[in-house]
Formats: sequence, structure tokens, C-alpha cells
Amino acid sequence: MTPTNFQAAEFQAASGCSDAALARLEIYAAQLAKWQKAINLVAPNTLPDLWRRHFLDSAQVLPLAEGAGGTWLDLGSGAGFPGLVVAALGRENVILVESDTRKAVFLRETARLMDVSVTVRSERIEAVPRETLGSEIGVISARALAQLEQLFAWAARFAGPETVLLFPKGRQAEDELTLALKSWKVSLQETFPSQSDGEGRILRFRGLVAR
Repeated sequence: MTPTNFQAAEFQAASGCSDAALARLEIYAAQLAKWQKAINLVAPNTLPDLWRRHFLDSAQVLPLAEGAGGTWLDLGSGAGFPGLVVAALGRENVILVESDTRKAVFLRETARLMDVSVTVRSERIEAVPRETLGSEIGVISARALAQLEQLFAWAARFAGPETVLLFPKGRQAEDELTLALKSWKVSLQETFPSQSDGEGRILRFRGLVAR
């Protein structure tokens, strides 16, 4: 199957999402196409492959958070990946942190049209007060945002001992991890192959602390 042939039906088959969730994502897709004309939300050449490159790439992290309750904190959400996608698929208590005001407006408007309840924080990650996010951060995610060393530094302020960190990465994942582990320790480290990118993988961590 060529990438452009991977559309809504193929996404549903791959993700197992409900018809209601698929309908929400179809609204999302329409919003992306509309707003992309004014804001650079995704690389233009990835729009024809939206359902695989962005939606499936985001949806695949949701099962990896199974058992992790509390708030899902998505750092540097951009166009909403993976945070708004996992919310569209039914995850509750999702907070999207996006400093770009225009992208934050896009996220709020798209969530409203999908009838999905999320909180959008239009702030820099390092400026978000930990105490304003609630008592339990169960999951922290970030996609295409920064190298692991920086992601750990941002996440450390919000993560507790049982917080699950989910970071999709590409071919440089091992190099990034080697560098990051010089400054940080984790009690659990797992790697999962990506469903959407043959060279990609999702890294899952728990128990993040500075060395």
C-alpha cells in the first residue's frame, strides 16, 4: 500500500478506533487542510499522507500508556500530535502545551469542533507552573520537539516516580538516548517499533531523575 492510499478506512483498521473517534479525526483532518493555508502546521508534503504520518503515528502511543491514569501532558503540541489525537480517541484529562499563539487557537477551535475536552496552555514549557496542572501527571508525551536530553529536562519538573514518558523518535534514537543518559537516570526503559515509520520507534520511560 502506498502512503497516499492510507486514508481514514486504513487508519481505522490499523488503530481499531471507533466510528465516533474516526468522525472526530475526519473533522481534524479538514481543519488541518483549512488552517495549513495560513499557518505552517505540518510539512506540506506530508498532508497527502496525513492519516499515516501524523494520525497513526500519534495514535500508536495511546496503548503504551495503558494503566497510567491522571493527566496526560503533551509538550510542544504544535498541530496536536500526539495529544489532540489521543484525546480524539477517548483519552480524558489531556493538557496541550503550545507556546505559539496561532497554533494554540487552532488547537482550541479544532477540539471544539470535534467536541473533545482538552486544556490548551499557550505558554512556554519552562514557564508552566507545576502546581497549576493538578496532583497527578500520569503521562508526558512529545513528538518532533527536541532531543531526549532536552525532553528529559523539561519533563523532570512535571514527572513523578510513576509518570510514563512517551517519546516517538526516528533513526537517531539510540544516539540521543546515549547522550541523555549521561545526565539522567530512568528506572524503566523500553523501545517499541513504530507502526507508521520503518525507521522509527517509540521510547517509553518511567522513574526519571537527574544524575
